[in-house]
Amino acid sequence: QVQLVESGGGLVQPGGSLTLSCAASGFTFIHYPMNWYRQAQGKQREFVASISVHGDNINYDDSVNGRFTLSRGNAKNTVALQMNSLKPEDTAVYYCNMWEGRDYWGQGTQVTVSS
Repeated sequence: QVQLVESGGGLVQPGGSLTLSCAASGFTFIHYPMNWYRQAQGKQREFVASISVHGDNINYDDSVNGRFTLSRGNAKNTVALQMNSLKPEDTAVYYCNMWEGRDYWGQGTQVTVSS
């Protein structure tokens, strides 16, 4: 079955950097676009970024554009979200996502940006 496992979250100071990873299994990874979403406490889950199957089309929410970089490694079935210049408003649980008939989600990884 589809399994998405996020890692790399943690506590970082404003202006710092983190790289989140998503390890995917249970489906033919190279056939599917992959996405990241985030959910701050008390708020709805929101789109962060998406990447096409070959990585040649990447979209970012305006709030992270220019600070976050999304990439994928099709040989290892992984997706990475490099986050730079982090702000307190980036604090959230970050989720890896793919869609095939329905949304599939990982368990999420907490990112906290605070001094």
